[in-house]
This record gives sequence, structure tokens and C-alpha cells, in this order.
Amino acid sequence: MAATEVETTSDKVVTKVDPAEVPSAAWGWSGESHTTFRVAAIVVALILLGMLVGNHSGKVEDLYLIGFAVALIGIVIRDVLLRRKPR
Repeated sequence: MAATEVETTSDKVVTKVDPAEVPSAAWGWSGESHTTFRVAAIVVALILLGMLVGNHSGKVEDLYLIGFAVALIGIVIRDVLLRRKPR
């Protein structure tokens, strides 16, 4: 695995990541945006819950929509709690 440490020198960014392995390392960024993933999961969960209002008559669809929304929110909560832990 490549390290993701970044060193800055005068006007350019030097990374210890091989640009062939991680192309974005040449731009000085090679990480993940956890906040973006969390916001996207919450937005998708809200969209799923918004689908409850519709012209369907069965309740099976409602259960799946609620289940997937709860699963997404659960994953976000778990991620927040695990990342809050001191390392």
C-alpha cells in the first residue's frame, strides 16, 4: 500500500504516493472525502423516504424503501462513531 503523506516545498507539492498508482497524487490530493459520502448517503435516504408518497398500493415496497433508508442512516452513524474514536 502506498502512503498518503504530503510534503510541501516552496511552490510545489511533493507526495510519497506513486502517481502511476494514484493519478490524483500529482495534484496533491489522494484521499477520500468522508463528509461527501455521508451527505450523499443522507440525501439518498431522504429520496428513498420521499418515494413512500406515490401511487402504489402495496406495503412491500414501503418496507423495502424504509429498510434501505434505515440501513443507509445506520451506516452513516456507524461511520461517524468509528471515526470519532481516538487512534
